[in-house]
Parts: sequence; C-alpha cells; structure tokens
Amino acid sequence: MLPLPEGEFDAYLFDCDGTIADSMPVHHLAWRRALAEYGAEFGEELFYAWGGRTPASVIADLNAQQGLAMPVDVVDARRERFFQELLPSVRAVPEVLEHILSAYGEVPFAVVSGSSRESVTASLTALGLLDRFEVMVCAGDYTNGKPDPECFLTAASLLRVAPSRCVVFEDTDYGMQAAAAAGMAAVRVPPPWQRHPSGVSSSGGVG
Repeated sequence: MLPLPEGEFDAYLFDCDGTIADSMPVHHLAWRRALAEYGAEFGEELFYAWGGRTPASVIADLNAQQGLAMPVDVVDARRERFFQELLPSVRAVPEVLEHILSAYGEVPFAVVSGSSRESVTASLTALGLLDRFEVMVCAGDYTNGKPDPECFLTAASLLRVAPSRCVVFEDTDYGMQAAAAAGMAAVRVPPPWQRHPSGVSSSGGVG
C-alpha cells in the first residue's frame, strides 16, 4: 500500500485516470487513433507530461504546435468513443485500490479529474467502484484545469472538509502541483512502467 503523508485526514481526493484506473496506456491509444485522422502527433513523453489536463486544452495546444485546425469537439468525441471501446481492458491500480477498500466508510471520497463526467463514470462503473465516491468533480465542473487548484478546492468545498484536512492521490506533475497549490497533502502514484517492472508500452495498447 502506498504510504500516506503524516497527519490526520478527513477526506481522500482521487484523480481517476492513472490513479484509480490503470488507464493511461489505453487513453494514449485512443488519443492516437483520434488524432491520426488529422495527421497529428502526440508522443508518449508529451502525453504523460500533459497528464491531468482537459482534452480541450490538449487539442488546442496540439493545433497550435502543429499548425493544425482540428475541431475540438469532434476530436474529443472520437477520442472518447475509442476509449469506451477499449475500456473493458482497464483494471484498477492495486496500490490505490487498497486505500479505497480499507478507508471506505471511514472518510468521504471524491474523484477529481480532467476527463469528462461520462468518461469518469464509465471507468468507475467498469471497475465496480462508482458507488464509493460521494463527490465527482470533472471537466466542465470548474474553469481552470490542473495545475490550478480550483478542481481540488471545489471537491473539498462539496465535501465540506477544509483543504488542509484533505489528502490527494495523483499520478501527474500537474495534479501534484494543483494539490500543493490547494494546500493539500498528496500521495504520488507511480506511472505504469514503475508499477509493472516488465514494462508497459502505450504504443501497443489516456486521459
């Protein structure tokens, strides 16, 4: 089980993709399939560096970087459809699942994600965990994405728990920065290649 920071916590806030769901390689494949129709590139290193951002901001920046004019809503919808098709292959991150199972009923949980509510709901439903979360804060529920702390502060407010009494579970740099900016302790969830010593390649296989 991943060690918790020192202190007493009244709420657990979880990112979804790459934190609860071991879904980042699958998301990357879905992105690549959707972007290939427009000749856009989204390499693995950049994909993980941008983890935690909203899909709309990713598409906008890829357009700017690569001189493209991809329609944001269309690309995002196709990426989501590809992800839904691949969803049955996704499993929970064991080290995070341990915390969910052991602390459920003792402290309230929220899921805080840059993905759409549809995507997060589908992932948690597939994992049999949807009913564990009292609050969901997803893309569209806040204005400024990670690394801005707004999403985590929104979740704390909905749970009626002070930010300093929340602990965040995150797998991305942006997410960790957002948690720190919110005044919250955080647990860093290792990336797939550290949790799976044999190696994970998203090219064979996020969000």
